[in-house]
Amino acid sequence: MSRTVYLNGEYLPETEAKVSIFDRAFLMADGVYEVTSVLGGKLIDFAGHARRLERSLAELDIKKPAAFGDLLEIHRKLVDLNDISEGLIYLQVTRGAPGDRDFAFPDPETTEPTLVLFTQNKPGLSDNPVAKKGIKVISIDDIRWGRRDIKTVQLLYPSMGKMMARKAGADDAWMVEDGFVTEGTSNNAYIVKDGKIITRNLGTDILHGITRAAVLACAREAQMAVEERPFSIDEAREADEAFLTSASAFVMPVVEIDGASVGTGTPGPVAGRLREIYLAESLKAAL
Repeated sequence: MSRTVYLNGEYLPETEAKVSIFDRAFLMADGVYEVTSVLGGKLIDFAGHARRLERSLAELDIKKPAAFGDLLEIHRKLVDLNDISEGLIYLQVTRGAPGDRDFAFPDPETTEPTLVLFTQNKPGLSDNPVAKKGIKVISIDDIRWGRRDIKTVQLLYPSMGKMMARKAGADDAWMVEDGFVTEGTSNNAYIVKDGKIITRNLGTDILHGITRAAVLACAREAQMAVEERPFSIDEAREADEAFLTSASAFVMPVVEIDGASVGTGTPGPVAGRLREIYLAESLKAAL
């Protein structure tokens, strides 16, 4: 069955939704996006995603879509129209299609952005069996641009990183810059040592993860020690546990880095407990 998607004010069958070949996302990767999880038919961390979207648009001087104030209603309608119990809603805003191809972009106030939303049905998202066995990651050089705090659609290198991991028999890659882990290809990275959760501090070199913020809040509420600072791959290999967070993986244990087992080589208690707490608290606050 064809999905119903949202495009610039219309709900359409996915086969009928069309975007101009001159849209700057297609020509220049000139756009931003968000992904919101759906559990039990409700939206997880929607307010955080909306705030980050607004920030990304402002940082790139992209005009907010006219429907920005209706995004919650649009998300809910897509959940209903596509009968999503567990899954994801992808949202993308681009600078639009102002005319012919040009490096310079026009006055943001005179260019209408393109707004696209679509759903992905993913039954079993919350009870993912992978979380019970953990995943393997490799390390790769981080050669992305310097504004990783903006959630842009420039995802070629992260995509290449995932393919590097697959070729190496792993599940994902952690990127390393100047000797320290920045983040995963589509997630934030963490280690646990002597009961303390360690993750890179916020800045322009990592995405300010919405799930990251919620998980760290859960950790502190549960009286877990948290330290926000860079850590190296060598430090990660010597950790007791490692894990990652994202809107689709929630809290995912990492049991191997570059072929070396982390801790016992099995998911640890801190990651497991955080996953339980995060899912329980998120469902309570879901919209």
